[in-house]
Amino acid sequence: MRWSKNLPAILASVLLAVCLLAWLETGNTGSAVSGKKAANSQAVVDDSLLRTAREMAAMADTPEEQDDAREALHLADHALDQAFATALRQAQEAPPPASADLRELNAQIDRLKSAIAADATRVAQLTKDAAANEEAGEQLQLAAAQKTLDTDELDDAEQDRARQGGDRSVTIERALQQHESDQKAAPPLPKLTDNSGVATVAGQVRVWFALASRERLLRQAQQQALDQAGAVAAQHNTLDRRAGGPDSAAPAGETTALQVARLHRLSSQRKTLAEFDKRVQDCQQLANVYKTWSDVVAARRRGVLHQVLGSLGIIFAIVLAVLGIDRAIRHAFHQADRKRLQQMRMLATVAVQLLAVAAILLILFGPPTQLSTIIGLATAGLTLVMRDFIVAFFGWFTLMGKNGIRVGDWVEVEGVSGEVIEIGILKTVLLERGNASADGHPTGRHVTFSNSFAMEQHYFNFSTSNQWLWDQFAVTLPMGGDPYRTVQQIHDIVERETRADAAGATEDWERVASKYGGSTFSAKPAVDLRPSGLGLDVVVRYITRAPERDAMKSRLFQEIVDLLHKGEDAVK
Repeated sequence: MRWSKNLPAILASVLLAVCLLAWLETGNTGSAVSGKKAANSQAVVDDSLLRTAREMAAMADTPEEQDDAREALHLADHALDQAFATALRQAQEAPPPASADLRELNAQIDRLKSAIAADATRVAQLTKDAAANEEAGEQLQLAAAQKTLDTDELDDAEQDRARQGGDRSVTIERALQQHESDQKAAPPLPKLTDNSGVATVAGQVRVWFALASRERLLRQAQQQALDQAGAVAAQHNTLDRRAGGPDSAAPAGETTALQVARLHRLSSQRKTLAEFDKRVQDCQQLANVYKTWSDVVAARRRGVLHQVLGSLGIIFAIVLAVLGIDRAIRHAFHQADRKRLQQMRMLATVAVQLLAVAAILLILFGPPTQLSTIIGLATAGLTLVMRDFIVAFFGWFTLMGKNGIRVGDWVEVEGVSGEVIEIGILKTVLLERGNASADGHPTGRHVTFSNSFAMEQHYFNFSTSNQWLWDQFAVTLPMGGDPYRTVQQIHDIVERETRADAAGATEDWERVASKYGGSTFSAKPAVDLRPSGLGLDVVVRYITRAPERDAMKSRLFQEIVDLLHKGEDAVK
């Protein structure tokens, strides 16, 4: 049992120790990933690599990450430019086989180019003659209009050829122009933030998960760059074998024109191989950049985890402190008045727990930013949903007040009388003793009431200064003897036994009456003689203290029985 009572404190101590050890371990974030990574030139080749670099750059919110993001964007753009250059040269050197329509378009384009060249020559000649010859000026206007028409027809023919796939270089040039336009309109890097000082556990956990997602994306980008490097390296090796094959050697009897074409082809292949080498290097450097960037994010995650562990350590320290303070409170109130022990201890314990909960909530979520809105919504929710809980809670404060109740008091709540054995924050438990007009003996039943009775109904406390209770009983007189004399003797007995209680009740009532302006009351006992079916009954009514009700009644019964017994002996 002793071990089980100490289990919360033991558990809080263990968790606190674990958090402290982990906090110390994560505090060493290292310096290998800090600062600028000037040695790592990173780039993304291919349109997909550039898109990935832009997506990752949109997440870079620290100086270290933005340095890597700029390198990645630069290398990705450079690699894509190399890919465009290779694609353009290959498209121009190896056009696709033309269909009949494409051959006709090619012939038309060649004719239009020749016509435009002739138009340009004629315009230049007529421009010289226009100053001296008026007719030449008119011919110049006509030649310029014809040149404009031929140029427009050439543009239309080239667009038709591009639309039919006859000139792949045009499509590539358009894509290159679009890429250059996108580069100029690229969004700037995000605003720098500093997550090293996130104060709340909720914010720290949110940042930790965001960094974990970013690190995963960086690993994927790194793998994408490595895959692209492998694919470009494979293309390089294939072209290298082809360039070094038997076709590269000069055949016997080759004409000069064929030799020139072959040399141009070999030169183009070497340029393409060099571009492939640059692209492979760019991809490898890009993978290294993503790795370094990932290390930076991992270091930030470690720092955030360090903060989380520190915050959790503070929370567990608060829990451990609350447990220790609770034990100290129990020990401090051990020698206190038994009736006030539970209430004082409860008040102190609840106060400490509320402060601890408030401190933990501040550590978890921080101070509220919209305090008035939060208070309004909380008040509305508590009023509608937790009305009974609130009334019971405030009823507990009423019961703790000067005119409240204590453990051990004899009270009457909602017609149930009994001894108070527990006063909780929301409920009060009585050991039932019967109501005030019955015999008042304990029944052994525990009756639980919501503390709302202190706010919405009424209760009587017979253990406070106003503990007076009118009690009465009836006695049947035996036949014979003088009943009036017997009644007077009974009155004398009751007045003698209750004199002290009557004086105390009178004093209390007079004090209350003088304070609040009420009328005074008489606390003197009354003895009435009434006829009954069996003879004459004496009804005795008197004031007594509620806790002493049974003892007082027993003494009066004993005195009256002795009186009646003596009367019977006298009659005999």
